[in-house]
Amino acid sequence: MSIYTNSILVATLITILLSFVLFVPWLIYTYRKYNFLSLSKTIIMFSFIFYFLAALCLVLLPFPETRDTCSLQSADTVHYNLRPFQFIADIMKDSGIVLTSPATWLYLTKQPAFFQAFFNFLLLMPFGVYLRYFLRNRKYWKRAFMFSFLLTLFYETTQVTGIYGIFNCAYRIFDVDDLMLNSVGALFGFLLAPIVWALFPTQEAVEAKAAEVEKKDIVKPLSILLALVLDVCMAQIIWLIVGAVFSTSDIFEFIVKIVLYTLIFGVVPSVTRGATIGMRVMRFMMTSSDNTKDIVVQSWRRCVAIIATFTIFEIIHILSQIKLDMDSPFYVLQIVLTIVTFITAFSLRLVITVHVVRVIVSGGKRRLYIDEYADLVATRKK
Repeated sequence: MSIYTNSILVATLITILLSFVLFVPWLIYTYRKYNFLSLSKTIIMFSFIFYFLAALCLVLLPFPETRDTCSLQSADTVHYNLRPFQFIADIMKDSGIVLTSPATWLYLTKQPAFFQAFFNFLLLMPFGVYLRYFLRNRKYWKRAFMFSFLLTLFYETTQVTGIYGIFNCAYRIFDVDDLMLNSVGALFGFLLAPIVWALFPTQEAVEAKAAEVEKKDIVKPLSILLALVLDVCMAQIIWLIVGAVFSTSDIFEFIVKIVLYTLIFGVVPSVTRGATIGMRVMRFMMTSSDNTKDIVVQSWRRCVAIIATFTIFEIIHILSQIKLDMDSPFYVLQIVLTIVTFITAFSLRLVITVHVVRVIVSGGKRRLYIDEYADLVATRKK
């Protein structure tokens, strides 16, 4: 049993790590498509990742201690079973079970071969449940069965090839019974899936909500925030490239970033009439709140607010880097300056964090301070 729990623990850890990497791309995808975060789809997506990793770990782990697995096996080791229903013979062998005597059926619980077959049946049952969600209709059960068979064939092939040559001999056998049990288990899950998916909104319900949001021209604050993050990340990537090519200093970095922010948040929206590259990715643009003000002017006001925020943090950072010798008559002033800059930076970050959280929680009733200053609102109407 520890083999199973250890494999699931490994899958859990990998899923947690992947979640950190995939969550922002997932947010971008779901806000591009629906303009809101569908909690049900998020649960389904990340639970599917966990399930797939857990199944893979259960199939492959634990790895042998050496790649030379041939040295651990006798020369006549058989790496495959092509006899269907061999698991039934394995269960009945020396079990004391008599099919005509129900009282002896309890001996099944003492047979390792039974539990191995039962777990193989269960292994792909969740896969069938997920397939029902993706395929939606029961009439596609043949397609679901084929997908399940191909997946279990991939597992069995991976095992018998020693993970495609990583190990010089198979450390688990290719079993035709596993192909049957896995595939039938997935089909069983496909047929029972409506019991599970009744707890979640249907795909049609999610799409209907997305259509309503689009009709009302609602752009969620998180979409605006994600667009801002994309733009800032693009500036940072360009800076990293520039910094790798040229010798740099803090002043040079400051000047380059000011230029990049001016281009991204000032020039680009002026050309596109209200949209940065990040906004284009998120499929919205900015317009004045009352449609009477020049969008170019308002975009530059937003650019000024962003650059001012960046400049304040850069000045605080530069002041905090001032170092004086202890013998200097201004050493006490440096200590005071260090404390003041730390408190100021912490306070500003806290204020901005609270502000951003309030904007997100408001669901669109509040605007980011940079948009409030520029009197801009987000829209999907071109």
